[in-house]
Amino acid sequence: MKKRSSFTTSMGFVLAAAGSAVGLGNIWRFPYLAAKDGGGLFLVVYIVLALTFGFTLLTTEIAIGRKTKESPLTAYKKIQPKMGWLGIVACIIPMMILPYYSVIGGWVLKYFLAFLTGHGAEAAEDGYFGSFISGTWEPLILMLIFLLLSSVVVYRGVQKGIEKFSKILMPILVILVVVIAIFSLTLKSDSADTSRSGWDGFLIYVIPNLDGISFMDFLGVVVDAMGQLFYSLSVAMGIMIAYGSYVRDEDNLIQSINRIEIFDTLVAFFAGVMIIPAVYVFMGTEGMSSGPSLMFVSLPKVFMAMGPVLGSIVGCGFFAMVFFAALTSNISILEAVVSSFIDGRKISRKRAVVVETVLAGVIAVIVCLGYNLLYFEVELPNGSIGQILDILDYVSNNVLMPVVAIGTCILIGWVVKPQYVISEVEKTGDVMGRKNLYKVMVSFVAPVLLLVLLLKSLGLFAGV
Repeated sequence: MKKRSSFTTSMGFVLAAAGSAVGLGNIWRFPYLAAKDGGGLFLVVYIVLALTFGFTLLTTEIAIGRKTKESPLTAYKKIQPKMGWLGIVACIIPMMILPYYSVIGGWVLKYFLAFLTGHGAEAAEDGYFGSFISGTWEPLILMLIFLLLSSVVVYRGVQKGIEKFSKILMPILVILVVVIAIFSLTLKSDSADTSRSGWDGFLIYVIPNLDGISFMDFLGVVVDAMGQLFYSLSVAMGIMIAYGSYVRDEDNLIQSINRIEIFDTLVAFFAGVMIIPAVYVFMGTEGMSSGPSLMFVSLPKVFMAMGPVLGSIVGCGFFAMVFFAALTSNISILEAVVSSFIDGRKISRKRAVVVETVLAGVIAVIVCLGYNLLYFEVELPNGSIGQILDILDYVSNNVLMPVVAIGTCILIGWVVKPQYVISEVEKTGDVMGRKNLYKVMVSFVAPVLLLVLLLKSLGLFAGV
């Protein structure tokens, strides 16, 4: 039997897992939700959930991976044959996400190149984004470049590809995040009509705003923060099971999980520090609530408002950072599928990478064409209007991921019992500090919260 690949160091695993967790969800979705949900109120709720709900799901998946030494496709079946269907769904999720994530990665690459080549002013013009994504060839070419870059890293394997790449890229990403965040705090509005500073925007971001907050509003904040944790921690999509299967038995799992939690939360927080103060200075509170269009429509305008030279430099640095974050996440999504192909179909890594790259590329082409030749609109159960990309995102993130997470909690909390995970975490002799919290969360609290999230996604909790 061929020996399974593994990360050479625990820090290699932490950086790879953090690279997966730190993605587009942290960069644009976290600041947008924080601005929408009362700033500091969202932060407090998110941190509490990260230390409880997020900790539970993250610990469970990493422990499952290391204990079974299997991919998401086969790990669940090894634990309990009757629960093998969870592995199939957990494999389908990254297969659905990879194509459209690669498309968005191509969009990020477009903006990075625009600011790098001095065309930031054009990128800030109204209609630029819509004109670009509705084009025929450019979105396709940039998507393929982004997808192939991810494939090359995964093709090289766990140690020479994923771990080595993460050790180089993650420190660069962190430096860019911190530098841009500090710069954002120093900004001031030059307009005679307004007097806004980056520090004012920061205070709006971190101080809880409870004005007019009802119980249903608060519940909505909780559901938003919980949904963000799925994006942020890369749980319920097979990634952490795959990465966990590469962790050595002698590594301290508790320490690694704590580091991933801290790393991910800090980057998400600093993403807000980067974006919210800058947008507030140049666009006021209205710009802060611009939603998903924040990154591709509002921020280029903010950068250009800083002046042509400074705006180009800051914009280039920002989109370089976003590109790195998107690439590390895309690599982990691809690895979840590749590891499942290797374990489930007994094929080589190289062949698995080629097969999945081709499959993802074909679907990604269809996603790109969804903005021109194949354009249509459909109302989703959660009330949003979308097309091909949005359908894939909704089904994978809003429906299948909560289903997998609920199934995982039932498997661990009630079928094989929490001690299955706890014993794996404490294998090295280290005591699991939140052991009792974990038992309660995985058996009772997390399944209920996940059910609420699923019902809201299906449009059954319209008031939240």
